[in-house]
Amino acid sequence: MSVDNASPATSAEPGTVTSHSPAPIDPDALAKQVLAGTPATSEQGLAILRTADEDLLDVVAAAARVRRKHFGMTVKVNYLVNLKSGLCPEDCGYCSQRLGSDTEILKYSWLSTKDATRQATFGMEGGAGRVCLVASGRGPSNRDIDRVGEITKSIKDNNPQLEVCACLGFLKDNQAERLKEYGVDAYNHNLNTAESNYEEICSTHTFEQRTDTVKKAKAGGLSPCSGLIVGMGESDEQVIEAIDSLRELDSDSIPVNFLIPFEGTPMEGVHHLTPQHSMRILAAVRFMCPDKELRIAGGREMHLRTLQPLSLHVANSLFLGDYLTSEGQDAIADLDMIVDGGFSILGQEDTEALRDQILASKNAHLAAVNGTQGGTEVGGTGPAGGASGVAGAGLPCAGGAGAQAGGSAGQPGAIPAGTSAEAANGTAPTSGGCPKSRGEVPGTPTVPVIRRRGAGTDLPPNA
Repeated sequence: MSVDNASPATSAEPGTVTSHSPAPIDPDALAKQVLAGTPATSEQGLAILRTADEDLLDVVAAAARVRRKHFGMTVKVNYLVNLKSGLCPEDCGYCSQRLGSDTEILKYSWLSTKDATRQATFGMEGGAGRVCLVASGRGPSNRDIDRVGEITKSIKDNNPQLEVCACLGFLKDNQAERLKEYGVDAYNHNLNTAESNYEEICSTHTFEQRTDTVKKAKAGGLSPCSGLIVGMGESDEQVIEAIDSLRELDSDSIPVNFLIPFEGTPMEGVHHLTPQHSMRILAAVRFMCPDKELRIAGGREMHLRTLQPLSLHVANSLFLGDYLTSEGQDAIADLDMIVDGGFSILGQEDTEALRDQILASKNAHLAAVNGTQGGTEVGGTGPAGGASGVAGAGLPCAGGAGAQAGGSAGQPGAIPAGTSAEAANGTAPTSGGCPKSRGEVPGTPTVPVIRRRGAGTDLPPNA
């Protein structure tokens, strides 16, 4: 790469992105600029998105230096608890829970405090330092605020050090303050895309309403968590526009979701991302928001694929296990990525020992289910390790028995080894033990299977 410095392509004002092609950028020089205290400009972020695939490792190495300055080699583990699923009145085009969606997801009303606390325990036992309590819908009633508050108190009674983040939709006045009083630490409300692109993905609310809720959360004393979804047909300029908006809101945590094109939604069959471009997007966020928690979130298994371990050198946070309505990568695979990459989980004394403990628990459970002494081993630490071998776990359904057995150190799964929840219920076709989405487009990545374990079922989650 023959460029002299990290100067932006034009003299455009910060926060503006022009539609021309920016001049090539030197990632090493940009890292030096950011490390010296000057975050990347919008034009520099755009230039990162336009770097060539052959320069990807240079970009990652430069972004990794910034990541290490602010977060060392730690990874923050987050865990989702879906308190209420489906039946949302909003029409967000990417969402399987949207108004009019034909996606065959689980639909249920509020989990009890006992069940929600049990779900949170799975994440804590997998090393999660933050539990995210999520409920579908436009926004919470005051009664809903009290309900989430009681769940928060229950979770924190025995785990006062655990962070709780709520994600309940649009906030009304004083609701953030009430959540804070109950012990909630953070509030998630993603911007999802650029303001200039918002009308293309949703008609039932505005971009301004989303930013208003993030501002309400911050004013009420909650740590603002807000991110984006990429791969919905937005331009590179709109990716940068969205990052600029997050920077303006001073979001403490930035989850980057990669579109899961659920069937039954307007974005069914949409596939715009490559693993390399997904990495460049993460790098642009890191350079533009250098000291913010950057989380690889939903869809990472599908779009980053075998680059997931590399992405942890740019991002410093991930969601463990399942997402809201789709199954995530097996928790052992996530822990393998962390351990094998030389990282440690924030708040855990010994990440490798934690991984080995959970692995032993799962192997013991599978041995009991199979009625054997030796059992069918889950994972391991090499490429042949099934669910935990990263090379074999690029998709949520990869990894055979381990990926589908679910469970945690304290609550092993109840499905026979090698059988998915869908296959056990006779609700999904399988090929080689791997459930596939209906309507799969030849030559495109397999869409993650619809979630039928965890919250709302008697089956433990994939963590």
